[in-house]
Amino acid sequence: MNESGFREEEFQSKFNKKTILRIFSLLKPYPVWVAAFLISIIINSITDSSQFYLMKMLIDDAITANNLSQIPQILKLFIAVFITQCFSVFGLIYFSGILSEKIIYALRKNLFAHLQKLSLSYYSVTPVGWILSRVNSDTYRISDIVTWGVIDASYAVVSIISSMYFMIRINITMAMIVFCMLPILIWIAWQFRKRILSEYRNVRKLNSKITGAFSESVSGVRVIKSFHQEQKNLTGFLSLTSSYYRSAYHAAKLNALFLPTIQVVVSFILAAIIYYSGINIKTGILTVGGIQAFINYIFSILWPIQDLARVYGELQQSVAAAERVFSLQDTVPEIVDKEHTKHIERLEGKISFRDVSFFYSDGNGENVLKDFNLDVNPGETIALVGSTGGGKSTIVNLLCRFYEPQKGTITIDGTEYREFAQKDFQSHIGIVLQTPHLFSGTIKENIRYGKLDASDEEILKAAKLVGAYEFISKLPNQFMEEVGENGNHLSVGQKQLISLARAIVKNPEIIIMDEATSSIDTETEKLIQQGMDTIMENRTSFIIAHRLSTIRNADRILVIDNGKIVESGTHHELLDQHGKYYNLYTKQFREEKESIYRKDY
Repeated sequence: MNESGFREEEFQSKFNKKTILRIFSLLKPYPVWVAAFLISIIINSITDSSQFYLMKMLIDDAITANNLSQIPQILKLFIAVFITQCFSVFGLIYFSGILSEKIIYALRKNLFAHLQKLSLSYYSVTPVGWILSRVNSDTYRISDIVTWGVIDASYAVVSIISSMYFMIRINITMAMIVFCMLPILIWIAWQFRKRILSEYRNVRKLNSKITGAFSESVSGVRVIKSFHQEQKNLTGFLSLTSSYYRSAYHAAKLNALFLPTIQVVVSFILAAIIYYSGINIKTGILTVGGIQAFINYIFSILWPIQDLARVYGELQQSVAAAERVFSLQDTVPEIVDKEHTKHIERLEGKISFRDVSFFYSDGNGENVLKDFNLDVNPGETIALVGSTGGGKSTIVNLLCRFYEPQKGTITIDGTEYREFAQKDFQSHIGIVLQTPHLFSGTIKENIRYGKLDASDEEILKAAKLVGAYEFISKLPNQFMEEVGENGNHLSVGQKQLISLARAIVKNPEIIIMDEATSSIDTETEKLIQQGMDTIMENRTSFIIAHRLSTIRNADRILVIDNGKIVESGTHHELLDQHGKYYNLYTKQFREEKESIYRKDY
């Protein structure tokens, strides 16, 4: 999968050997822990199997033989085995817990770090729920299989081997009967679990969609309630959960059929063993303790086979989860820095677009910009206006290198901007978006997000510069006031002022205002406008304007239509032309007057 467009992957129903090897390669960084982990499992399974043989010795060598002097010696062996088993059980639980947490930590850290590298285009097409499901539930499932799955599988294998060893010591003929039936049991288990793979993969896919739908419902709850669409939302969610239920139910039904099928085969084995042992007890070949131990060993093999089949089924689920996690890990960023980049000390702010063409790869393939040209001088304020979808946001997205042009070049101070490292270049740009986003924490932390080493004095200066200090100073905790999740404790205007201070505290050479005043009241707009006039001085600035009254002082106003500059000039020059800008401005001016009139009357 690449960043050009999102689709929910459809994986093959057969095992992917490469994926399985990649899952268990997660254990590579922890060889000492894995060794201790496996040793604990081996010791535990061997001590478990040896108890049946000790019981045989107690019955045959001490009780039946009326040799009571053997009992203390056998009891000492029992105690030694129990103590050893206690330590091994502690070890396998302890080491598996440590390994599980290490793997989850490493997976989530690597995924999160990788997500930071992906370009904006990836997040434009990938549902949030899909990403959350990968990072949370899928990583947990993978770590579970490489720890507890390995415990159960290793325990089962060693238990079967040790049980077979003791059965051979008791009676090799009966042991061969059991040994010949093992492939049948394993084949049945294999066939059952193989058919569950597609169901579990479907469950994982539906789980992603459910997580996404739940996330959208919570984040969009105000819109849902305002349009009274609760029932429609519930219907769509129930449709997803019903599909999830059907797939999970089918998988559970197959699981339920598996155990009775295994038990039927085991009953035939037991019948053969009981018949054969009855003959051999008469001839003295088998002892009472021997036949009891043998039957116990048969059951002790039955459970490991079931465990192997269960682990196989869980491995299938983990493969389905891992395929999606590794798909995310393998996603290649659309924008990658060159091997050798130029460092930026300070920008002058001279910008040039030369024959730039661009289209969004997740769209219909039509150019948003075609052979676009623009020259901006250092310190110039450029306002972009025009109808929705005309290309205004695309121009600033390209300038910020959130996307790159498919054709043409963008130069900054005479250097093609691909010559700079993304982080280095973007650290010289300040952006204020139409919808402000604040992080949970204090006002000071949110402003400092623009420059992590900013001093308290710099934060105070930025807040005063944009007009945010007035409302901050009236809060109970002032700069230490908690803003809440996404800044919900503050008004939209207050959040915008803080986001503006956050952009300014880094002292950028290029400022971008993406309709920064469109979602606030007129009074707050005046505050922001005053701050904007100050901070844009001696900085190259781009303003995407919703309210045309806010850009009258721009050095140049560009009217963008279908990805082209159709008009260019100052506010007064464009009004004199009586073109598109004149029509837009007079229409908006008239609407604002009518709105004021309606409020007054």
